[in-house]
Amino acid sequence: MTDAGIAALLTRCGQHSRVAVEASSPTWAFVDRLVAHVGTVTVVDTRKTRVKAGYAAKTDRLDARRLADALRRDSVVGIYYPPPAIRDLRELCRYRCQLARTQASVKQRIHALLLRHGVAAPTRSLWGTRGAAWLADLALPSWSGHSLGGLRALLNEVRQQLVPVLAAMRTTAATDPIARALDAQPGFGPVFSVTLRAEIGVITRFPDGPHLASYAGLVPRVEQSGSRRWSGRITKAGSPWLRWTLIEAAIHQFRRQDAFGRWARQLAVRKGILKARVAVARALCDELLAAWPRP
Repeated sequence: MTDAGIAALLTRCGQHSRVAVEASSPTWAFVDRLVAHVGTVTVVDTRKTRVKAGYAAKTDRLDARRLADALRRDSVVGIYYPPPAIRDLRELCRYRCQLARTQASVKQRIHALLLRHGVAAPTRSLWGTRGAAWLADLALPSWSGHSLGGLRALLNEVRQQLVPVLAAMRTTAATDPIARALDAQPGFGPVFSVTLRAEIGVITRFPDGPHLASYAGLVPRVEQSGSRRWSGRITKAGSPWLRWTLIEAAIHQFRRQDAFGRWARQLAVRKGILKARVAVARALCDELLAAWPRP
């Protein structure tokens, strides 16, 4: 919506007005413009909100009318509206994740380029001091050489971008009381603790671990008819960033020497490592709720 459109909307609203907004990419910027001028703003979860049918056509005006009707009936389901500080922390964590994925992708492309030319590296790792020096002196013919040089330059640029990002995450993990408490958990670190801090935001939104696991999309799909019950794959319906962090943190739990670690290793033997990681990630949700500091 344009500035003129928002200004026109605000002229029709007051401090007692209630506004419902469908969740989309520009939602937070739009809500920030409204929240100080109206009574309440509800960001609607369209997957859980049922609106009345009855219109043959589907237009933005009719959708807004249906949403307003649902708001009047108090039948809308809202989602969490994170404050600016949490949103900024999310940007930091998601930027680090994107950089890490780009770094891994570039490394894979360099390995693939060497394999296509039948070049074997003299060292086990290409990314240490010896490997980097060997890559710098390696000469490949024609455009393959240009490709190798460009990929190496891109890898160095990504690494430079990661330095201040990781420093900021370590600082947050040391200064934020919630991130510091999560960092003390077994198998966690600054990256996982700060990412969980950012993606969860307020822990009181979740009464227990299963609700947090459901928000992360780690619970199985369930279909039930009478006495028959069928469980399928995980829903993946929640936050993908939170789900990724919990799965990555679960990988490190198998090395724990306590009862939780023994249970995780036994589960991996019975069910396989991939299924066990998901189950361990779900179990971590209970530990997160227990470790999260309360005001």
